[in-house]
Amino acid sequence: MRLSAQLEFDVLALNAPDSVLVLLEATAPELTEEGDRPPATFQVVLDRSGSMNRDRRIHGVVEALHGLVDRLDPADHFGLVSFNNQARVEAPAGPLTDKDQLRRRLSGIRAHGGTDLSSGLLRGIQEARRAGEGRGATLLLVSDGHANQGTTDHDLLRDVARGAYEHGITVTTLGYGLGYDEELLGAIAQGGAGSALFAEDADTAGGMIADEAEYLLAKTAQAASLTVRGGAHVERLSVVGETFSTRLEDGALMVELGDFFSGESRRLLLRVSTAVLAEADARSGGGPVPLAEVELVHVDPGTLETRTTRLELTVETAWEVTDRVGRPEVRAEDLFQRAQTAKRLAAYEMRRGHRAEASRHLRNSRDEMSAALGTEEFGAVRSEMGSQIEALGQMAAQAEQDDVQRAAKTIHASRSGALRGRGPQGRPGGRLRGGRDRSDQSFPDSPAPEER
Repeated sequence: MRLSAQLEFDVLALNAPDSVLVLLEATAPELTEEGDRPPATFQVVLDRSGSMNRDRRIHGVVEALHGLVDRLDPADHFGLVSFNNQARVEAPAGPLTDKDQLRRRLSGIRAHGGTDLSSGLLRGIQEARRAGEGRGATLLLVSDGHANQGTTDHDLLRDVARGAYEHGITVTTLGYGLGYDEELLGAIAQGGAGSALFAEDADTAGGMIADEAEYLLAKTAQAASLTVRGGAHVERLSVVGETFSTRLEDGALMVELGDFFSGESRRLLLRVSTAVLAEADARSGGGPVPLAEVELVHVDPGTLETRTTRLELTVETAWEVTDRVGRPEVRAEDLFQRAQTAKRLAAYEMRRGHRAEASRHLRNSRDEMSAALGTEEFGAVRSEMGSQIEALGQMAAQAEQDDVQRAAKTIHASRSGALRGRGPQGRPGGRLRGGRDRSDQSFPDSPAPEER
């Protein structure tokens, strides 16, 4: 994998505490010619509670799964667990040696009963671990309702998904309709280093399920994690924005990045705070000092070898620092991360029916980004900023005028997608081998943004 870094400033002060933003970007290898790719494991956990009969939702998902089975090779592993009051293995995870028999099983699924989501998730993880055989797997959890039986605690289910990820299973969730609990499915996706998707209708749900198959088959790095350790003069390391991180015993920060797909990029913004430098360094009058060591670890899906990329960051120092100008790409990422925080706060307010507060968070972020775009040079990231400004405006208008549940779920899903891959083959930045662009699915039936 390719790992790069940009510092906000080229120089830090010797004679006073200082801080600098560091933009890290990890990019996965491009997919090579199709041929001898390793077998993939795709485990689906499907809600078959009574609410899935509404608007023929269960029918729409089953139709999408038929298409997914057609897309996979016989050597690929596929499994299906369904759940209502209890979990049931509809198709044991294994090679697709008899697709006709699997299609008959899929067509026989009927929806009824309650929603014990935890039993379905746990059983699906068991199947994925068994079939993955150390190669890892992707688990897709599809649900349209609130868990009302079994374990419903968000933190516990996040930990369950995190445990699955530690065994190489990435967990993505797809919330279907307007009645599901986006906070719960979002917690599960966060723990499993996957995405929290939202589909209001059968066509969108089917497209997203097809996308997941495409992403799985285009995987070029899995179980990626990034660890950052500060240099001797670093007083504190922190992640800027919404990306979840873990602090290790030695003070280093670790971020689980999950799986990468062909050409996909992930960006991480850090704040590195330095103390006053030692007297000996000060007497020297400046020069480069170590700032941080970055280590990116991932597993090659083809060979299952663990590979490590390291990057040593240094920064120039000077006794006196004046008139510093920050790099526009780093400034843009800071604004982008602020926008994701605004979305989180807006989704929280929408779930509580506070339309005006939700819209205020989104419009303030949009206005801040628009003002910066009008006065600063942002180069290659200018287009991405423009797209984010447009999205914030759309969501603000939706928060004011649209169905509360739809708006809350749209905002939540937009934030989740934005924190995932961005790049020519990533999500939601572009199409994957002709697949659907998720950016046009973010605002179903939302009103046009009003001008203010």
